[in-house]
Amino acid sequence: MNTKMNMEVQRLNVVMCMILVLASVLHVSLAQTTHTVGNGLGWLVPPGGEVAYRTWAASQTFTVGDVLVFNFTTGTHDVAEVSREAYNSCNSTSPISMSTNGPTNITLTSAGEHHFICTFTRHCDLGQRLAINVTAASSPAPAPAPEPATPPPAAAPETAPSPTVPASPPPSATPAPAPSRAAMTYIVGDSLGWTVPPGGPIAYQTWARGRSFVVGDTLVFNFTSGVHDVVEVTRAEYNSCNATTNTTVITTGPARITLTSAGEHYYICTIPQHCSFGQQLAINVTSGGSTAIPPPSSGGPTSQSPGTPPPPLSDSAASFAVAALPFTFLAVALALLCN
Repeated sequence: MNTKMNMEVQRLNVVMCMILVLASVLHVSLAQTTHTVGNGLGWLVPPGGEVAYRTWAASQTFTVGDVLVFNFTTGTHDVAEVSREAYNSCNSTSPISMSTNGPTNITLTSAGEHHFICTFTRHCDLGQRLAINVTAASSPAPAPAPEPATPPPAAAPETAPSPTVPASPPPSATPAPAPSRAAMTYIVGDSLGWTVPPGGPIAYQTWARGRSFVVGDTLVFNFTSGVHDVVEVTRAEYNSCNATTNTTVITTGPARITLTSAGEHYYICTIPQHCSFGQQLAINVTSGGSTAIPPPSSGGPTSQSPGTPPPPLSDSAASFAVAALPFTFLAVALALLCN
């Protein structure tokens, strides 16, 4: 009888250990986020320097345990993690880690600054580099303090009002309105300028994401006259890359456009095929405060909706497979318990 009881206790201990392992692995897998570097742009030499990867990184939040996916063709590019000094000088002689096979998945295992470059000749100098800041995994919020077993007795009411207390409460103060910020000037695409970007409209999507556009701000489109132009269009014209309503095309660069109304604003280049190849910008303008990039309706010349980054390629399936593995252990544990 004692032997049978000991076996049951041992079996129960095994089950409890496996449940603890399951909970731990699930916590890690659910907290993990996969970031596809550059989204649809991938890992390549971007136009106009590193602005594409700098603006992409500014729109992300990186935490220990997250995964970076560098999408590139093997033999054409590579990815190396380097120190800050090596990043600034594009020196790949002593990398922290190195991968030559694409796509490459890199798990962020420590908090702080992380720097990545391509070691192919001139690729880093031309902007194929990424600098990010990784924060430690957030800890769960502490449990609230327990209520006392016996509530404290209510204070005895005063028989007479205190002489220091006014007879009637003062009127509540009216909060002062939040001050509106000064008008700002934005250089569209920063050093990229207004041009045909590689990989579709991702460069201008990432540039606009996270910026706050307010009535009174000014957009500056830097382009060479005769090579590009800019015109504001409707959402439908933006999606179809066909400017038919507004014939006021600005052909002289740089072009300065002041935002005079709140709502969605869309801009394209009318030079043939330029809009179709990604020379288009969609923003949302508010009368004050912060704003987010509007996702224009689906359709149009590109394979992705403007303002909406494409999902990671196949990393979600891999993450799901990793997260599902502990359930196999749970099934085995339950089988042991039931026998």
